[in-house]
Amino acid sequence: MSKLLATFILVFSVVGFARGQEVMEPRSGTKFATKNGDISLLGVGLRTKTIARVKVYAVGLYVADSAISGALKGKAGSPELYRELIDGDFKKTIVMKFLRDVSTGQIRDAFNESMKGVGGRSQEWINYFTEIRSGQECVISWIPGVGLTTKVAGAEKPPINEKALASAVFAIWLGVKPVQDDLKKDLVSRSVDLLK
Repeated sequence: MSKLLATFILVFSVVGFARGQEVMEPRSGTKFATKNGDISLLGVGLRTKTIARVKVYAVGLYVADSAISGALKGKAGSPELYRELIDGDFKKTIVMKFLRDVSTGQIRDAFNESMKGVGGRSQEWINYFTEIRSGQECVISWIPGVGLTTKVAGAEKPPINEKALASAVFAIWLGVKPVQDDLKKDLVSRSVDLLK
């Protein structure tokens, strides 16, 4: 009975946040704003590592409002939605909120593993990442006409205007072989309501 009550409280708290200005990632308690200028939150998830399911970071996916009402409209739950999120030429942002310290080697190794075989300027982009402390954020965006922008723990990095690289980066979480299957689904969890 206590488990059922705890589940009810957890679901109720998530629904409450979704109606307000924030959505809470339920397993970590990390909050994400539902809007940031002209982009809206499509979903939130939790990246875990190892069999012990160590919490590494909570992550939110934002997409341009123009894409929500245009290119993505009506595609909730379809493989086409993921293709559009990876390759679409509209503003989109991944916000990673770290829940533990991660060394330079750990984060670079993780990106290298996820981006095997990606050429272009991928190594230059991966080298943007250095040690990240619990409580810090990484923000990765594709902005048409500007390129792939990256902010690591508050430090802005030079944009890389290479569309193939941006697609490879977003495929880390949303591709055919994502870094974590449940995370891929969670990052579009609000699409049923937003993409009607």
